[in-house]
Amino acid sequence: MLVAGGAAVAVVGAGGVLASNALGEETPAKAKPKAPEGGAGETCYRLSTEAIEGPYYVDVDQIRSDVTEGKEGVPLTLTIKVIDSETCKPVRGAAVDIWHCDALGVYSGYEAQGSALPGGMATDAPLPEGAGDMHLEPTDNKKYLRGTQRTDNSGKVRFTSIFPGWYEGRAVHIHTKVHVDGKWTKGGYEGGRTCHTGQLYFEEQAVLAVGKEKPYSESTVKRVTLPEDVIYDDSGATGGLLTLRYDKKRIAKGVAASITLGVDPEATNAGDELVLPTASAAPSK
Repeated sequence: MLVAGGAAVAVVGAGGVLASNALGEETPAKAKPKAPEGGAGETCYRLSTEAIEGPYYVDVDQIRSDVTEGKEGVPLTLTIKVIDSETCKPVRGAAVDIWHCDALGVYSGYEAQGSALPGGMATDAPLPEGAGDMHLEPTDNKKYLRGTQRTDNSGKVRFTSIFPGWYEGRAVHIHTKVHVDGKWTKGGYEGGRTCHTGQLYFEEQAVLAVGKEKPYSESTVKRVTLPEDVIYDDSGATGGLLTLRYDKKRIAKGVAASITLGVDPEATNAGDELVLPTASAAPSK
């Protein structure tokens, strides 16, 4: 995984033309960093935005860094750092899940659903009552683009994946959960509670560039931008906006994405309630 991740970053360096969003984890938008306890170290962050889990979460308990399973797409190296938003200290030994759709908007475990719709349903499946906020039972046992990692002493996890595609009604995103106070076993992670459920987003410039590459360019689904998305709260890194590094001229070589999640380890946020952005935080048109 480190070799693959390093390769993606090396390409950026060799190209000499870097692109990164202006809302990186070092200075998240609309969040006033505070000094950490003791007066040294990195700045603290406002609590990261909680988001709905969505209907496609599966507790596959796949402890792994590479989640691609041969799926085609622009290579993505994702680094997530988890810190306590009050103390600034890294949250060590936590379980971090990620899951997202493939280049054409399909989730593993739900291939029979096809490309997802706003409520998490598919273009070729009937919409059951309450589809927008319910969990759907998997239609198959596929597990691609899903995985779990344990945060290290600095609170970090790294995943190797592909840049997600899109489906009707939602901007391009990755789902994530942070679990604490559980037990690590040979079989995975057991018990504990979910202290954060969120979604991670990509800047428009990168999405447009990726959309020109195959297989993304083969999608016939209308794409939603960040300002149009009903879940993203327009708060930059606090709301899940990733810092991206890639070669503008050769994005097909790979994208390195990173973010710091400020969480409350004592809280429980299972993501089972849909909370839309408030009027004050709503995306500007």
